[in-house]
Amino acid sequence: MSHILIVDDEPDILELISMTIDRLGFHYETACSVADAKHQLSQRTFDLCLTDMRLPDGSGLDLVAHIQTQYETMPVIVLTAYGSVDIAIDAMKQGAFDFLSKPVELEKLKTTIKTALSLSHDIETPNQDSADIPSMIGVSSAMSKLKEQIKKVARNQAPVFIHGESGSGKELVARAIHQLGAKQNQPFIAVNCGAIPSELMESEFFGHRKGAFTGATQNKEGFFQAANGGTLFLDEVADLPLSMQVKLLRAIQENVIRPVGSETEESVDVRILSASHKNLQNEVANQSFREDLFYRLDVINLQVPPLRNRKEDITDLSQHIIKRLTTSLEIPAISLDKSAIEALNQYEFPGNIRELENILQRAMTLTDGQTIYATDLALKTVKTKNTSAPHALQPGQSLEEYLEEIERDILKETLEQCRWNKTAAAEQLGMTFRSMRYRLKKLNIE
Repeated sequence: MSHILIVDDEPDILELISMTIDRLGFHYETACSVADAKHQLSQRTFDLCLTDMRLPDGSGLDLVAHIQTQYETMPVIVLTAYGSVDIAIDAMKQGAFDFLSKPVELEKLKTTIKTALSLSHDIETPNQDSADIPSMIGVSSAMSKLKEQIKKVARNQAPVFIHGESGSGKELVARAIHQLGAKQNQPFIAVNCGAIPSELMESEFFGHRKGAFTGATQNKEGFFQAANGGTLFLDEVADLPLSMQVKLLRAIQENVIRPVGSETEESVDVRILSASHKNLQNEVANQSFREDLFYRLDVINLQVPPLRNRKEDITDLSQHIIKRLTTSLEIPAISLDKSAIEALNQYEFPGNIRELENILQRAMTLTDGQTIYATDLALKTVKTKNTSAPHALQPGQSLEEYLEEIERDILKETLEQCRWNKTAAAEQLGMTFRSMRYRLKKLNIE
């Protein structure tokens, strides 16, 4: 049976939490100071610690740091006074599992305790190889560092911002965090924020009620409701319009959402993971992203290395991709010739892993046998920089027509490289899907 340590110097809070834990069927011990808590931790094994932030002889942060050092696998839930969320976020950065604001909501307390204990038990399962993340292919130093970071952040509920170039595998990192965390058996909902029309965004995120607007013929749940109890991954979060950023901030702060057309709010319990190929700090400086939302999302920051910085992983990645494709297509095994491996190792991969997968899928289609050679890869040669204009301005041609011609060439080349995947091309060019769609229509590119 689980054993929980409760640390608080307020008798009423201690009694309330003790009664709640007792009704859940768990054992508990109480402490009223940092020193007392450390002593009890040294005397017996606990599965979970709940600690107040303000204690007579120190801060709850001191206890979080001590537990992270001496009892790394033990989750810590921090209790904070209302309005002290910034301090609680600091605790989560140091490794706390989650935080609860006082006065404590009992249902939220019960849910958080159960979730934390499930994580504790999963970590302590015998023979579990915690160093292995099957979905993350690669043994380079950059990948080894990223895997260690993923394992660490998976142990708490802090929001994580994942930064990396387009196609580098940001969603894969988010899924790994979810699969290693306490909510692994709950929903994982991935959302591409740049692909949602602005007029539908509030309905898509928060749902709507029947009759809320023309076409709303029935109730519909949004992303938050679908992810309730699990993880919501906001990909390309920098593409959210400012009006939606305000509503998202409130949902994250208050853990409540209001469906379009509803007069009441709904409580939600989701862990927020977000990602972008853009630098959010630069977006804040440019006033295209709210600073308060940035600090809510970027509690923990993970950097995903581009493929060109982990070239020792290219061979293993290529073989993994080929095996997955041959299995899904139900075709005989295909191997990579030495010339193909050498060519891939010399290529820079501006489109990262997504581009590698496209190259290999195309090569599998073009090869006549069961071996892919360098010529089958059809890798693009790196163009040398040319300071002269790509086109000469023709007599009678306006500057606008001249610039459109250049833009049309860039869009076509990028689309061809991405096998006419508009979302991937938009990411590679650093624009939103809506902007890409507008430009294609304007330039009459089909």
